[in-house]
Amino acid sequence: MNFNNLPLVTQRLIILNALVFLFTGFIAPSLQSTFALYYFDSPSFLPYQLLTHMFTHGGLMHIFFNMFALFMFGAPLERVWGPQKFLIFYLITGLGAVFLHQLVDYFQVQSLLSQLTPAMQETVQEEGMSSFLASSLGQMVPSNMVEPIQNLMGIYRTPVVGASGAVFGVLAGFAILFPNTELMMLFIPMPIKAKYFVLIYAAVELFLGVSRFGGDNIAHFAHLGGALFGFILVKYWNSKKDNFY
Repeated sequence: MNFNNLPLVTQRLIILNALVFLFTGFIAPSLQSTFALYYFDSPSFLPYQLLTHMFTHGGLMHIFFNMFALFMFGAPLERVWGPQKFLIFYLITGLGAVFLHQLVDYFQVQSLLSQLTPAMQETVQEEGMSSFLASSLGQMVPSNMVEPIQNLMGIYRTPVVGASGAVFGVLAGFAILFPNTELMMLFIPMPIKAKYFVLIYAAVELFLGVSRFGGDNIAHFAHLGGALFGFILVKYWNSKKDNFY
C-alpha cells in the first residue's frame, strides 16, 4: 500500500502524529507533559489534553506500532465510510478510551482513599488531594499507609499519551466490517481472522489491566475503552443504517 494513496483523513492523522512526535521529542520536549492527559482531579489536568494526548507518544516504537495499525486498518474503514464519518469514529473511540481509563482510575482512587486513616481522609476532604499528597511527602506516615499513598500519587501524577485508544477502536471497527479477513501477525506463525484476533487481544488487555503487574505502565483499560466504543458505535450505525459521509 502506497502512503500517497491513503485516504485523506488516515494520511493526515499519521502525518499529524508524526509531526507532534518530532516536535515534542526534539524541539520542545517540555510540551510532552503539557499535551499528555492527567487524571481529571489532578491539578495538571487541562481540558484540551482530552484531544492532545491522542497525538503525543512516549517513544519511537510506541508511535510506530500505532501508526502502522492506523495505516493498515484505518484506510479500509475510511474507504467504506468516507472521511467525515471515519474522523468522527476515530475521535469518539479515542474519547471513549479516555472515559473508561478515567472511570477505572476513579474507582481505584476511591478504593485507595478508603484505606487511609480517618484523619488522612479528613485532610483530603478539607485541603484537597493535591495538598494531601504534597504534605505526605514530607511527613512520617504509618507503614501500612505508604503503599496506598504511593498508588494515589501514581494516579495523580502519571499522564497518559498515545493514539492507542483510538487505534483499538479502529481495530474493533475493522473486525466488524471485515471479520473474516486473515491477518499474519508477528509472533503468530499462522493466519488468524480479524474477529478472533481482536477478541484475543481484548482478552489479553483485560487480563493485564485487572492484574496490574508491577512495572506495567500501559493503559490497558484505555485500549479496552477504545475497542468497546468502536464496537458500540459500529453496531449503532449499522442498526440505524446511517449513511452520512
